[in-house]
Amino acid sequence: MFGELNLLLIGFMHIQILVAAAPQIPCYFIFGDSMVDSGNNNNLNTAAKANYRPYGIDFPQGVTGRFTNGRTAADIIGQYLGFSNFIPPFATATDQEISTGVNYGSGSAGIREETGSHLGDRISFDRQLLNHKTTISRLSTLQNNITFTNEYLHKCIYLSNIGSNDYINNYLIPKIYTTSLMYNDEQYAAILVQQYSQQLKTLYDLGARKMAVFGLGQIGCTPAEIARFGTNGKPCVEWIDDMVKLFNDKLKTLVEDLNQYYSDARFTFINIRSISAPQGDLPIPSVPCCPIGQDAQCVVNSSPCLIRALSVFYDGFHPTETANIVIATRSYISLSPKDASPYDISHLARL
Repeated sequence: MFGELNLLLIGFMHIQILVAAAPQIPCYFIFGDSMVDSGNNNNLNTAAKANYRPYGIDFPQGVTGRFTNGRTAADIIGQYLGFSNFIPPFATATDQEISTGVNYGSGSAGIREETGSHLGDRISFDRQLLNHKTTISRLSTLQNNITFTNEYLHKCIYLSNIGSNDYINNYLIPKIYTTSLMYNDEQYAAILVQQYSQQLKTLYDLGARKMAVFGLGQIGCTPAEIARFGTNGKPCVEWIDDMVKLFNDKLKTLVEDLNQYYSDARFTFINIRSISAPQGDLPIPSVPCCPIGQDAQCVVNSSPCLIRALSVFYDGFHPTETANIVIATRSYISLSPKDASPYDISHLARL
């Protein structure tokens, strides 16, 4: 990842210049979990929240509820798309803000309704879709023309990054959740993708026509899972990454099928596994930048590492802003055909 970091940062500055004009699309809607949450969990009764320092230590507005030191990958993609302001969280989005998009992401949320429930409240993907329906009603009232609203929504980009918690905070905790007793790895991946398929079809029914669907990263390489399960001398917990690969392979096939089924829509698969894969024989550095507690989140008001640009993980699970820049840059303009299929987000925006 870091062999190409300087090149990507140069590319990032170049893209910033390119998108300094008007946004390439009218609006941008974000769905997912803590990888994209920008504050929706702040007022929920949950342990999964990041509205305290040292989260946000490098973010322009400081502490917001983002699970990283600075911007999320979704934030950076929004900047690449030309939006001058960050897309607001649903929890606080005003009528004046929603026309450019809404962020529905929620820490510990999953494709499955029960996922993350042991941590407290969270906004599952199904509930995020209900919140989006509410946003559409607000937009229709403001624009006072349902036909215009529908055509408007067709031009927007919809980003979905969810599924990690269905493993981390569900399948991998057999003492709390029964899914690993009910399904083997192959069956669970199939069940998850089947439900995700219905949810993406619901999003289509709500007007989405340009959808970037993110695969899961290498969960077995996160500091928290390495500390919990051990690696038997390997860089990562390989059996977890094998599970994730089953899910990703099925999700990529789903995206291909949806493109065949909906001739008027464009879905693309963003391959986080490819984007974040170690270069050569170098393992992903798996030391968290901040001191972490038993929940793998940063200890409240602790001091993070000084040179955060050299860390991949900020806490036990979440990337630093530097890693998010890599993810966003290669999602927006792919360096390899494996990064995005059938096209990257910059191409999706132009369709």
